[in-house]
Amino acid sequence: MAGTSGLVSPSVDVGAQPDAHPAALPFRTELSLAPLIRFWTQLSAYSELGRGPLPGIVREKIKQAPELSAVIDDVSVIGKHRQLVDLMMSAMFPPAFWQQEYGAALFPFQLRAFYATSLFRRTLMNDDGTFRGRVNVEEQRLRAAKLLLAYELILERTYGIDLGVEIPVVFTSEDPATTLERHFRLDFDWRFVDVKLDGPAPKLTDAMRRQLESGNVDLDQLRELVPPETVTLRGFMMLKAVDVTDQEVLSSLKRDLIDKESIVSSARFESLQAKLRTLFRRPSLHLGLAAVEGDRVLVLNDAMSHDRASIFADSAHHKTSEFTGSLYERAVIQNRPVIIGDLAAWPDRTRSEEELIAAGARTFVCAPLHYQDKVIGTLELISPRPGDLNATHLPKLEEVLPLFSMAVQRSVEELNARVQAMIKEKCTAIHPVVEWRFRKAVFNTIERKSESVSDAAAEMEPIVFENVYPLYGLADIRGASAQRGVAIQADLLTQLRLAADVLRAACEAQSLPALDELCFRVDKRIAQVHRSLNSGDETGIVGFLRANVESLFDQLGKFGTDVRARIELYRGALDARLGVVYRRRQLFEESVTRIAEAISAYLDREELGAQAMFPHYFEKQKTDGLDYQIYVGPSLLEDGRFDPICLKNLRLWQLMLTCGIAVRAHQLRDRLPVPLETTHLVLVQHTPRSIRFRFDEKRFDVDGAYDIRYEIVKKGIDKAVVQGTSDRVTQPGKIAIIYSQSPEGREYRGYIEYLQSLGYLTSDVEELDLGELQGVQGLRALRVAVALDNPAIMQRVGPDPDQR
Repeated sequence: MAGTSGLVSPSVDVGAQPDAHPAALPFRTELSLAPLIRFWTQLSAYSELGRGPLPGIVREKIKQAPELSAVIDDVSVIGKHRQLVDLMMSAMFPPAFWQQEYGAALFPFQLRAFYATSLFRRTLMNDDGTFRGRVNVEEQRLRAAKLLLAYELILERTYGIDLGVEIPVVFTSEDPATTLERHFRLDFDWRFVDVKLDGPAPKLTDAMRRQLESGNVDLDQLRELVPPETVTLRGFMMLKAVDVTDQEVLSSLKRDLIDKESIVSSARFESLQAKLRTLFRRPSLHLGLAAVEGDRVLVLNDAMSHDRASIFADSAHHKTSEFTGSLYERAVIQNRPVIIGDLAAWPDRTRSEEELIAAGARTFVCAPLHYQDKVIGTLELISPRPGDLNATHLPKLEEVLPLFSMAVQRSVEELNARVQAMIKEKCTAIHPVVEWRFRKAVFNTIERKSESVSDAAAEMEPIVFENVYPLYGLADIRGASAQRGVAIQADLLTQLRLAADVLRAACEAQSLPALDELCFRVDKRIAQVHRSLNSGDETGIVGFLRANVESLFDQLGKFGTDVRARIELYRGALDARLGVVYRRRQLFEESVTRIAEAISAYLDREELGAQAMFPHYFEKQKTDGLDYQIYVGPSLLEDGRFDPICLKNLRLWQLMLTCGIAVRAHQLRDRLPVPLETTHLVLVQHTPRSIRFRFDEKRFDVDGAYDIRYEIVKKGIDKAVVQGTSDRVTQPGKIAIIYSQSPEGREYRGYIEYLQSLGYLTSDVEELDLGELQGVQGLRALRVAVALDNPAIMQRVGPDPDQR
């Protein structure tokens, strides 16, 4: 057994003095094999354990080595009798388990060994017997734990009291073969430690015994009962180390993945990766995580990227179509992990696998992550060594997948909330078609902030879409401003006349010159409003009535019942919320609102269908009617796809939509409180434009001086007149198609002919030149009437909401 001896040959004197370590016990400790020798000498040859000649052989050999029974101040004594010590230690360390078990004999209550199995010595021990690694307990707590365990031994041996103290100790050491950490639970056994008191055992009171037996332990009381300087702990401790690496790693992963930053912080992600390397015993393993959202793949951390593996990285956003036919898609479709021992030998490689091989990957594992029975992402493990992982690792993989699933789900939810909050703050509501670009901008902004750059650099980057084609349409109420003015005039006249009635009744009841003068001033304003209504008249008249007439009502009410009746009529005519006569304006506004809502509802319904034809940006605005803006082009879409036929399709759809809007407004006209006519306009622009999001105004606008001309035309086109006349180009029941280039006119001529064949438009088409518009010249128009009673359009529009 000499070749496999577990004796330690320390390079320093390891005598029986107390450990100089900060966590050393206050008791005197002495190394001795006497308890072990007593075990062998008292073992009966007839006992079950002692059957055979071994106990007798030990007893005979002990007689020839009496120094082993004494206190050992120099461990060379043990080395001198190596074969005998090996024989005695076989009771705890059977030779059959010498290479499989982590076992050691320690100095009493010290983490220092003088004898150990080969496996323990290689993995956990330095040459001087000290342990190589660290315990999971702080120095102060370790000292208290050792003291408590020592007193537990003293109480058990001296008073027969078992405190039942259990203090789990986990030791972490680096595996010399893999350089990875391994974790061991240390199980101590002090059956071979004797407790020696300098004198008789102090008497234990009944109260103290009851207290100790109840588990209520006070170390200060124990020190008073058994002072440490009166105790000697002699013998040695047995230690069995149990590999608990898997349990410790899984427990640590659970704790780490609770943290919301665990998979998005580079440092914490590296820690997760290190723990997986330990779990799988593979030092070259790389971890990758991705989240799947609809048709998008958000790479949270790239397994093969070392420079920029971040959830916010610009390059970390992909379409699921990019992974068609790949091993990633295979794992998701099959809904189980895919393990490839060597990617280079895999025959059906796609671009994804080729990129992995180019980055140095050989072993590849991809497993789907689930949340509520839905695939939410993937976990990949990659190694540059072929065959580093195989099917035998699946049980461990299955244990960690639910942990990462929860972390990915939570992180994506928190990321989306963060992105939406920033978009809402910076941009308000964003159209779904371009939301991807805003999310990308937010990701980049968050990433720059995480890199601790200046505040200015952390502002959101400009959002510009180049080469997009605009489509603009307007449904306006003819003469809305004039009709609103008429309604205001009528309401003011009503209120002034009611005020005059109150004052005249008061004058008849009691003649007062001041009231006569106030009547004169009211009549003067009635005549003024009757002639015309100027800007500011409404505010001035309401202020005049409140200050000069309504303020007198309480006093005038005392003039008699007729005056009080007139005052009640005046007050009853006022709007409860606004405090003015609002009847005619209310009817007008109700009519405008009903038209706008009817058109808007129809537009929203048709817009859903148009998005299905081809995705595009759409926004609308309600005023006196409704106008809308459409942008379409390859830069608006994340995948950059575009087909010119889609643009033509949208232009034709817009004309058909305008016909439907005209019919819907016509259906409402005669049932409105105030009959209103609508006009309809389409602005044609074949030259693509660039649009920029204005963060200050929270909307898109054209980008560049050349493109501003389009905005000027948009804002004033509804007031455009036919050249040489004062007639508006827009007329009720007709569509005015405004353009500036001949090819634009020819294209829309073709659309008109087609819609005429369907019965949407009448046969008469007017070609018009428009007058100069805010410095813009050369505009032309095609004007054509809508067949308002055509059954085909009415079927497309659907039933009138008011008639349902």
